[in-house]
Amino acid sequence: MVYPAHRLLKRRNAVNFTRRLSHNLDLYQAGRISFAELDASVQGWINHVRYADTWGLREHILGDHPVPVNSTQ
Repeated sequence: MVYPAHRLLKRRNAVNFTRRLSHNLDLYQAGRISFAELDASVQGWINHVRYADTWGLREHILGDHPVPVNSTQ
C-alpha cells in the first residue's frame, strides 16, 4: 500500500525473509555459508525494505533471529 509519506511492505515479503533468515542462520551455524554471505542477505533485505514503514518490523524480525557477531572483524 502506498501513502504520501511511506509505503507498506507486503506480508509475504516479511514471511519469506523470516524463513530465509532462519535457514541462513542454520547454515551459518553449521559452517556451510560464510558470515559475509549471511550479512549480505540481511543487508540486502534491509536495503530493499528501508523505503517502507518497516522500522518496527525490522526490529521484531532481527530481535527474534539475532545475527551472530563476526569474530574476525
